[in-house]
Amino acid sequence: MIFVTGGAGFIGANFVLDWIATTGEPVLNLDALTYAGNLESLKSLDGDPRHVFVKGDIGDQALVSRLLDEHRPRAVLHFAAESHVDRSIHGPAAFVRTNVEGTFALLEAVRAHWSTLAHGQRVAFRFHHISTDEVYGSLAPTEPPFTERNSYQPNSPYSASKAASDHLVRAWHHTYGLPVLTTNCSNNYGPYHFPEKLIPLMIVNALAGKPLPVYGDGQQVRDWLYVKDHCSAIREVLAHGQPGETYNVGGWNEKPNIEIVRTICALLDEMHPDAAGSHSRLITFVADRPGHDRRYAIDARKLERELGWKPAETFETGIRKTVRWYLDNADWVAHVQSGAYREWVATNYSERATA
Repeated sequence: MIFVTGGAGFIGANFVLDWIATTGEPVLNLDALTYAGNLESLKSLDGDPRHVFVKGDIGDQALVSRLLDEHRPRAVLHFAAESHVDRSIHGPAAFVRTNVEGTFALLEAVRAHWSTLAHGQRVAFRFHHISTDEVYGSLAPTEPPFTERNSYQPNSPYSASKAASDHLVRAWHHTYGLPVLTTNCSNNYGPYHFPEKLIPLMIVNALAGKPLPVYGDGQQVRDWLYVKDHCSAIREVLAHGQPGETYNVGGWNEKPNIEIVRTICALLDEMHPDAAGSHSRLITFVADRPGHDRRYAIDARKLERELGWKPAETFETGIRKTVRWYLDNADWVAHVQSGAYREWVATNYSERATA
């Protein structure tokens, strides 16, 4: 059995579904079910004994210790995190609490458990920390993509909290010998993505005939990684990565935000035409977010060179699958757009005058 934290969130849920479908190995899934955690994403596993779900917080060290003692997992995969930059600007305390203090509590519970294992089990055990490329800061247009050797220069409360968690994980390896793995991924997209992030927000707003808010000039560049490719990379690193090592995971798909939005509009024009005209008429430029990083890009050659991993999807194939998924899963979208979600969108975007 493996132990997954945050397995009802976007990447975590995709990983749990992918893991069980691919390996059949049982998963212990701990999630606090905050606004972005959604058990509907895991509905296909209802009644499946291979999926053991526990509602709880990674900061609850007693709970985590009890679960480790009861289920004796061979690995812990740590997805649980507050992950939205805009939310971190409005309320950084939650990000420090979950990403820093929560990771510390989890590491301590895991270290205590690991120290009780027999020698062979200790050697085989892994703690896999899933992190972000945002810890590296922002790139100029002509700079090479981030490698694992780039210095950390986080620019938002979110990325600073994730950088802190990365440092804790590294320290627990070098100080205590805990066999850790860290992956820093680029921007994920795909099924079950909570509609506050760029791609799902554009899709659901366009389908509702609402404005498509684009920050600043829309020329912020991100490297886009289809979530199922990310899942395959995590599996590969867990199986063959070297303890103490960091691996960058990227899609080799650098795109400016405005190109992403226009691509989504074109796909919706094709798949779900609007009698009022092209969905691109809804594009609305709004005031940029404070401290908005201009460009992220991942150099994933270490992962390819050492472990043989490459993404299977291009952006063109992945974004088409993503738009189709949202069109085919309107009930899931409607259910996650709760009152709390609507209030958040109103709060965030009402403060941004049209540019």
